[in-house]
Amino acid sequence: ISDLYVAPGNAGTKLVGENVNISPVDFEAVKELVLEKKIALVIVGPEQPLVDGITDFFARDHELSNIKILGPVAASALLEGSKDFAKAFMKRHQIPTAKYRSFTRKDIQAAKDFLQVLKPPYVLKADGLAAGKGVLILEDIKEAEQALEDMLVDSKFGKASETVVIEEFLDGVECSVFALTDGRDYVVLPVAKDYKRAGEGDKGLNTGGMGCISPAPFADKEFMARVEERIISPTIKGLHEENLEYRGFLFFGLMNVDGDPYVIEYNVRLGDPEAQVVLPRIESDFLKLCYAAADGRLNEYDITIGSKQALAVIAASGGYPESYEKGKEISGIDKVKDALVFHAGTKQDDNRITTSGGRVLAVTALGKDLQEAGNLAYSELEKISFDKIYYRKDIGKDFLK
Repeated sequence: ISDLYVAPGNAGTKLVGENVNISPVDFEAVKELVLEKKIALVIVGPEQPLVDGITDFFARDHELSNIKILGPVAASALLEGSKDFAKAFMKRHQIPTAKYRSFTRKDIQAAKDFLQVLKPPYVLKADGLAAGKGVLILEDIKEAEQALEDMLVDSKFGKASETVVIEEFLDGVECSVFALTDGRDYVVLPVAKDYKRAGEGDKGLNTGGMGCISPAPFADKEFMARVEERIISPTIKGLHEENLEYRGFLFFGLMNVDGDPYVIEYNVRLGDPEAQVVLPRIESDFLKLCYAAADGRLNEYDITIGSKQALAVIAASGGYPESYEKGKEISGIDKVKDALVFHAGTKQDDNRITTSGGRVLAVTALGKDLQEAGNLAYSELEKISFDKIYYRKDIGKDFLK
């Protein structure tokens, strides 16, 4: 690669490319950048521009139409953009998922009646994009009924909760599987397990992820063969059959229920913190894989995955995922030698790196096993500090004998 541009970027991406202060949903600004810098490949990171149709915008624009873009068209991005669409798609293609029904404001009584036939805990999902906050899991029927009112009547998540999906609760262990596809062929990326709760022992509020491991010890060859046969393959085939163009990353949020995989959700992109343990384990040329997928030539490439265990720990701002302060100076990143530091909520002013978000950075280490990877990640993370730094100290420990 000769030149890498990141929009809008952070203090970490600044080390490997040039940050460009434009919004990924400002398609005209993206177009201007792509033409000015003679970009050959555009990789779309976040979900919003995909749901808004950036891939379609490129296809329609005669100046952009032959520039490679990695990301599904808007109709396919509905797999993440609409929970109702995703569930109906899974039903059509016999992809295992929790039983569900969808409701709008006018069906509120029917929705409450449906809650009565389910066993707790009750799972309520805002249909649209709600920045990862639109899923509620509640033990109490009264709380679930109130949450329904909040979402459907009081528009708790705005347009995202005009439709609410209520589904049965699946009891098992979660894991994340990613595929990279050109719409026909696909490669399966390493499997991961992330830790979503803010507190140790999986207590506290849900977050965007407090840490992650790859591979997940319970996702053995047999389990992954079931995932491919029952979930990945029928999803790619289903998209193809429905003429839904898809070139890009596809995330499967799975529940392992006694060895059987069920889909909890689709995402139409790589997500963090999973990407921060998945990508370091890929030994193939990642850029070539991305280019081949965008170009419809993925059948020419194989993926090589290393045998090492990866473990990432997220350093968050004190108070996250609720209110937290920004602008805290970060020190010690330059002292980290035996791990990778991935920036998230950081920015650089002159020579100072400061916090600018709830999840500030991730420290990822590779080791021969979980113990070694964990020891390395934590010892390297201890070199980094900022006011009110917070991180979980138990990532991966649930799998240590």
